[in-house]
Amino acid sequence: MMTSVSAQAAMLPEELPERLPIMPLRNTVLYPELTVPLNVERENSKKLVDDVHAAKQWILVVAQKDKRIEKPQPQDLYDVGALGSVLQVNKQPDGSYQILVRAAHKGRLRDFQKSGDYWTAAFDVLAEDYESSAEIEAMAMNLRTQFQRLVQLLSLPEELSTLALNVEHPRHLVYVVAANLTLNVAERQSLLEIADNQTVLERVTFYLTRQLERMELGQQIQNKIKAGMDKRQREYFLREQMRAIQRELGEGEERNPEIVELSIKLDDLDMPQEARQAAEKEIERLARMSPASAEYNVSRNYLDWLLEMPWSNFTEDSLDVRMASEILDKDHFDLEKVKRRILEYLAVLQLKRDIKGPILCFVGPPGVGKTSLGQSIARSLGRKFLRISLGGLRDEAEIRGHRRTYVGALPGRIIQGLRRVGVKNPVFMLDEIDKLGMDFRGDPSSALLEVLDPEQNFAFSDHYLGVPFDLSSVIFIATANVLDPIPPALKDRMEVIEIPGYTEEEKLQIARDHLLLPQISNHGLTTEQVSITDAAILEIIRSHTREAGVRNLERNLAGICRAIAREVAEGRNEQVVIEPSEVATILGPARFLPELSTRSWGPGIATGLAWTPSGGDLIFIEALRTHGSGKLILTGHLGDVMKESATAALTYIRAHAADLGIAEESFEQSDIHVHVPAGGIPKDGPSAGVPLVTALASLMSNRPIRRDVAMTGEITLRGDILPVGGIKEKVLAARRAGIREVLIPQHNAKDLIDIAPHLREDMTFHEIQLISEALEFAIEPFVRIKD
Repeated sequence: MMTSVSAQAAMLPEELPERLPIMPLRNTVLYPELTVPLNVERENSKKLVDDVHAAKQWILVVAQKDKRIEKPQPQDLYDVGALGSVLQVNKQPDGSYQILVRAAHKGRLRDFQKSGDYWTAAFDVLAEDYESSAEIEAMAMNLRTQFQRLVQLLSLPEELSTLALNVEHPRHLVYVVAANLTLNVAERQSLLEIADNQTVLERVTFYLTRQLERMELGQQIQNKIKAGMDKRQREYFLREQMRAIQRELGEGEERNPEIVELSIKLDDLDMPQEARQAAEKEIERLARMSPASAEYNVSRNYLDWLLEMPWSNFTEDSLDVRMASEILDKDHFDLEKVKRRILEYLAVLQLKRDIKGPILCFVGPPGVGKTSLGQSIARSLGRKFLRISLGGLRDEAEIRGHRRTYVGALPGRIIQGLRRVGVKNPVFMLDEIDKLGMDFRGDPSSALLEVLDPEQNFAFSDHYLGVPFDLSSVIFIATANVLDPIPPALKDRMEVIEIPGYTEEEKLQIARDHLLLPQISNHGLTTEQVSITDAAILEIIRSHTREAGVRNLERNLAGICRAIAREVAEGRNEQVVIEPSEVATILGPARFLPELSTRSWGPGIATGLAWTPSGGDLIFIEALRTHGSGKLILTGHLGDVMKESATAALTYIRAHAADLGIAEESFEQSDIHVHVPAGGIPKDGPSAGVPLVTALASLMSNRPIRRDVAMTGEITLRGDILPVGGIKEKVLAARRAGIREVLIPQHNAKDLIDIAPHLREDMTFHEIQLISEALEFAIEPFVRIKD
């Protein structure tokens, strides 16, 4: 700011009015002996300028305390100001005035009165302190020197330095220096009101020194980071410069509201020490970072994940074993083994609260209720339920997360799920664990080893979080259709509970208790509008579904409800009762016919039992002899193991041809063709050994096999029958087909305990140890082979 000062104190006129008009100033203070330009924009002030300039009248120029006040009142003004005169007035194109005001002296205002558009006041002229001493002169000399440094740093006109050197009195020097410093209104006003020369010199020297230190520090910061600074770094530099200045002055810096919010959230969390240290370090790093930086959002997202994890949030367990039993019975029919295991866990948890959650694996065909069983477990425990599907997962990072160095990195699905559910101890279902894949991105099943190991998962490390998270309170439940694809190490960490398919009676009960009413409600119907008889439901089960579970049964019930909903919407009022005869009208012709009734019978046809991912099934083996040279032809999309079983069966029959009444030359003069229908479906496994040897023995001896007998078991060349798997599923398949007599290996007799007693009551099980026993039971008439 350009200023001028007289060599001597300005003299006031001998006669002054008792009252003078007041001109309030917004952002500055006018000092005596200075001539300054002012902008006048307010209408009241412009009116005052017009009046006093025309009359060549003196005015009182006073700073207002709050610059935002448009029409200040006396209480809004300081009570010490300057007496001055308006030397020049220039009207600007925008309507404002540019005036030149010369201040003569300072005075204290009193007795304010309103006069038209502006205020007037009486005043007392305040005398300046003109006393001097050696100390005051020394302080004035130091002030001049420091002011010259400021002029150089700010590149101000050299005339200011000359002006400061020529000012004789220290008080006037103070006003010249103060007019060119960067001060707020309160600081400027304090210099005007101080009467003592030494005190005012000390104060202005402090302000000048402060500004010099700010500017020199700013230059140091600028010199350090100027090299290599580009446009994106400019804003960061300005913020760092401001923070450095504030720290140097001890004023403290105003923290980013986001940083404050994150710090408060961290203080409220009960986090492990390692996680807290990582969060504190990241918050401190974020505070030093510019919000415009690309790294800022990466760091902020990481903090959001870290602070929103349920480090100490638990759901209180509902430890009522009886209520849990009622919930499980209500939601699921049968499944006694699974229910018993859950109730055992609840009982132990009630006695010992700090046990680690079990790792259960439900294995069974589709539609038997594996996933919904997990939801029922969560309900019975009073915990939240969380499910993720692992089907087709091939990237290890989906389990362990991506490292933060990658663009778009996220935690793995385990951590994502826990953040979503908001508690540390949910029931966590890993669905379709047998359908995990692997490729160049890693093996997700190996990553699950740590998750599902109670001895390790208390410190599970996700690559994104980078700090351990305790998973030991989580109840993990995995589901699978088959066990074979699951790696042995992963299978070893889980308690496998097999869930077999349902019988017709069980499906009927499930349909009545769990499927039908929800479907009626979902289609906008009521039980007064629709009724489906048990016979109709059985017709659907037998003729329109062939499954171990009840998923297709539910779809067919939905199809019937849709058809009835249409009739109701068209105006039908009476109740619709669905009988077996009306099922085909709605759902179409029967899709499945009784398996035994569709086949012709005779020598060479045996009924085997097979296990499939969707439950047990019947497998028919047909053998036919043609004139040839002793070849064995195998068709029906058979696997290597099943082909080897057929070869072993033929070898056994040839070795015991005499006992079976078969001419040896018949093998050399015939080709034997073994076919297993449903050729489009791959078939493999050793359990078809018994039906294969029975079919060949029946063919070559020309004696039929009993139609009411189904069989399974692996054979050896010596005539032993070895145990096989899936006995329960195979027995249920025979029962569905109406077969009540089953041949099973003797070593599989123990597996019958898994079949409910009411299902075994009307069935006969022959426990066979030798092939000769199987042939004796199955072929008519019985044939005894000398062993």
